[in-house]
Amino acid sequence: MVKHGTKYKEAAEQVDRARAYEPKDAIEMVKKAAPAKFDETVELHLRMGLDPRNAAQQVRGVALLPHGLGKRVRVLVFAQGESEKVAGEAGADYVGGEDLIKKIEDGWLEFDTAIATPEMMGKVGKLGKILGRRGLMPNPKSGTVVGMNDLPRVIEDARKGRVEYKLDRTAIIHVPIGKASFDVKMLLDNLTSIVEAIVKAKPSGAKGQYVKSAYITTTMGPGIKLDLSTTLTLTAS
Repeated sequence: MVKHGTKYKEAAEQVDRARAYEPKDAIEMVKKAAPAKFDETVELHLRMGLDPRNAAQQVRGVALLPHGLGKRVRVLVFAQGESEKVAGEAGADYVGGEDLIKKIEDGWLEFDTAIATPEMMGKVGKLGKILGRRGLMPNPKSGTVVGMNDLPRVIEDARKGRVEYKLDRTAIIHVPIGKASFDVKMLLDNLTSIVEAIVKAKPSGAKGQYVKSAYITTTMGPGIKLDLSTTLTLTAS
């Protein structure tokens, strides 16, 4: 059984465990109950009514957060030739081919998102075990394998707060929605963008209840249950 410290217990006492909070109320509570001295990340956790082993029930995609994640995103692009020049001019922090691949093989991972052009994927594939387990592997399904003409747009999206969501092996989707220091409207806007994207991404093979439960929490704080009926109908104003 996990043992929690005094600050966590004090924060948890503020949360009504028997209540399913409407989104705005939940965000107000999660900010109030964030116990750490640092600026904690606010996270959304969805338990899905999907079978992770069934290929027809996979959910994976991206959402653009209107207010970002509260941190500078370091963008790496695997590209060569003219594409390398385009990526550099578009503001990528790191651009290259074999040199970057070798650097990563040697243990360097000082970036937050990785993008690749299609012609580079044959070489980047060898990094699957390194980048895959960290959620950094470029993938066409998540929009991070793109042609030269799309590089500026994808790099700009990554800067703005582009987040990837994916069903994990326990049928849960975990995704950040911002920082505890964000105001309520900023977090609500970000939550809305993610929920809209996931609702639209419902696979045709889904059976029964798509989302079974939803919680928001901070890095060190208690989980707060969201009311599903109001959460799943959130729309951007």
